[in-house]
Amino acid sequence: MDLNHDEDSQPVSPTGQYFNSSVLSICIIGVLEFEIPIQEDDSLTVKLVQDVFLPINPRFSSIMVQDEKGVKYWKKVEVKPKDHIRVPNFPEGKSIEFYDECFNDYLTKLAMETLPQSQPLWEIHIIKYPTKNAAGNVVFKLHHALGDGYSIMGALLSCLQRADDPSLPITFPAFRTNPQVISIEDSSICKKVPRILSGIGNTISDFVWGVLKSTVLEDDRTPIRSGDDGVEFRPISITTFSFSMDQIKQIKVNLEVVSLQSCSHYGFYNILEELNMPKSHHGKDIHDVPLFDIYI
Repeated sequence: MDLNHDEDSQPVSPTGQYFNSSVLSICIIGVLEFEIPIQEDDSLTVKLVQDVFLPINPRFSSIMVQDEKGVKYWKKVEVKPKDHIRVPNFPEGKSIEFYDECFNDYLTKLAMETLPQSQPLWEIHIIKYPTKNAAGNVVFKLHHALGDGYSIMGALLSCLQRADDPSLPITFPAFRTNPQVISIEDSSICKKVPRILSGIGNTISDFVWGVLKSTVLEDDRTPIRSGDDGVEFRPISITTFSFSMDQIKQIKVNLEVVSLQSCSHYGFYNILEELNMPKSHHGKDIHDVPLFDIYI
């Protein structure tokens, strides 16, 4: 959309432009699970969107436009909440297993659809049917150009209130770490310099390797990567797994990793083992670039 920007317009960050281009459009899908059934009330939903959701971030009421010089900006527009709220209808009187399948199919279809560029880049989907994990679900679909995972997650959590006292915002237990005594030897400059140099070297190496992988080199074909053209346009399927905090901590301890993304890399190779991939393939050139983050 080509428009001249005004005083209320804000420039779109390079990352925002990257996530919303003609070749790439990435959205964040968040699900709020409810313990009690959702009572559908259009007037209440619209009021919450107008009074609570929209004021959180000006981008929630802005569209991405482009001026005569090709510079992209966020332009403030009038938001019609009903254009962003979806309430799907499933057959009534079915089993929880049936609604579970309907819910997963709905998420899969939702993930494949692109958001219209003529209105702010977000949608709210209210699923009033029970599943095995919840009595009802509210699905937020927000374009990644609106912000990173931390800012969007913080924005959504700020909409919630405590059940015992709705006048207070939602709170979580403080994160506590075991106090550790740092020895003088570990904090000495002799220990810090090699770590800093190693970090710089790894950063340069990863950057160069990433450029080569995206321009010249190509991963080998595996049961995970077909290498076929147009694979990004094929249907996808969303599968969810639930882990307790204790289980996640134990996984990190067993794998001796800090980031859960490292667990995903390990999981990919385990999948290859389960698919009986020939041993000769295990040394092949296989890399993954996950477009997701797991926050703990």
